[in-house]
Amino acid sequence: MELFFFDTDDGRMSVRDSTGLELEDREAARREAIAALTLIAKDVLPNDDPYAISVTVRDDQRQAIFHASLTLVAEWLV
Repeated sequence: MELFFFDTDDGRMSVRDSTGLELEDREAARREAIAALTLIAKDVLPNDDPYAISVTVRDDQRQAIFHASLTLVAEWLV
């Protein structure tokens, strides 16, 4: 098992993970980061502005090893 840290940033709030999560490997950390984006996005109700959220994964040496972002755009068409 390896320790990974998941930092999030939505342009308004940045949260640096100080606890970490033990996972099997880097691929498991990548899957966890992408899953976190979808969970966060489902709870967001943007006000006609694009909403962007990102997750940066750091390893046990605190080095960034993976980054994923998601932009949610919701707009009235008429």
